[in-house]
Amino acid sequence: MSLRKQWREFDRGAVGAAPDRYGVYELGDAEGTSLGYGVGVLRDELKEELAYGDAAKVRWVAAESREHAERLADEAF
Repeated sequence: MSLRKQWREFDRGAVGAAPDRYGVYELGDAEGTSLGYGVGVLRDELKEELAYGDAAKVRWVAAESREHAERLADEAF
């Protein structure tokens, strides 16, 4: 499965728009095929993924805590 959110272009603007809180994120290629997901502080995780990864698209869901983010990931993936 995947997150039920709209894809956005994965660039510095997307990283800047990500909240500085825990959540689950999904990375995709240019066609919107999922490449994987992760859990953590969204802005920090996405900043690292942008620097070292090759994803073209991203989407995320913010959570109240790390445990909440992990539950959201378990439900979506």
